[in-house]
Amino acid sequence: MEKEFIVYHNPRCSKSRLALQYLDNKEKEYEVVQYLKELPSHNELKRVIGQLGISAEDLVRKGESDYKENFKGKLLTDDQWIDAMITYPKLIERPIVIKSGKAVIARPAERIEELF
Repeated sequence: MEKEFIVYHNPRCSKSRLALQYLDNKEKEYEVVQYLKELPSHNELKRVIGQLGISAEDLVRKGESDYKENFKGKLLTDDQWIDAMITYPKLIERPIVIKSGKAVIARPAERIEELF
């Protein structure tokens, strides 16, 4: 059976762990995608960005050293940002929680309520 929620998760991120805890507390079933190990494809990431309703650049973590060293100050297209996030997956903002074709960046975890 397919899970109700999909969570793009980084176990080392406290905000990501809080999102899973939030879903556990609400007794919701979810599938975890450890995107640092299971890299999303270009099309998959493009779909998630569409579900979030944001630009690709808005999903980029600008505090990461990979961003500062390789992309700061550069103007890239959405497709170029997506390729950058696939090459440097730590750039992907997290956690992303998806339900029924809609998605939120669960910072704070209470944003998950928007999907209920």
